[in-house]
Amino acid sequence: QVQLVESGGGLVQAGGSLRLSCAASVRTFSSYGMGWFRQAPGKEREFVAAIGWSAGSTYYADSAEGRFTISRDNAKNTVYLQMNSLKPEDTAAYYCAASPLSFATNSGQYSGQYVYWGQGTQVTVSS
Repeated sequence: QVQLVESGGGLVQAGGSLRLSCAASVRTFSSYGMGWFRQAPGKEREFVAAIGWSAGSTYYADSAEGRFTISRDNAKNTVYLQMNSLKPEDTAAYYCAASPLSFATNSGQYSGQYVYWGQGTQVTVSS
C-alpha cells in the first residue's frame, strides 16, 4: 500500500508561482512512475505532468509545457511540481498519483496507469 500526501497548494495571483509536493510512504518509491493530475469544478480530471523512475523521462500536458516542472527526490520519497506563470485557468484541485510503470516508453498521461492517488491540494489563481 502506498500513501501519498500532497502539500503546497494555496491562493496566488496570476503570474505567480507555487511548488507542490507529494510525499510517498513506500520503501520502493524509486520503482514508481509519478504523475500530477488536476480537476477543476465541473470538469474531468486531467493530466498535468509525469516523471519516470529515474527522473530521466518527463512528460507534460500542452497546458503545462514551459510553465510547470515536475521533479523527484527518491532519497526523500517526494515528487514536486513547480508551477510558474500561473493563470486563473490553472485553478483546480491537484492530485499526485503513483504508477508501477517506469514511463520509459509511455507518457503516463492516462489516469488508468496509476494505482495510488493522494487526496489532493487546492490551487486557486486569482486574476
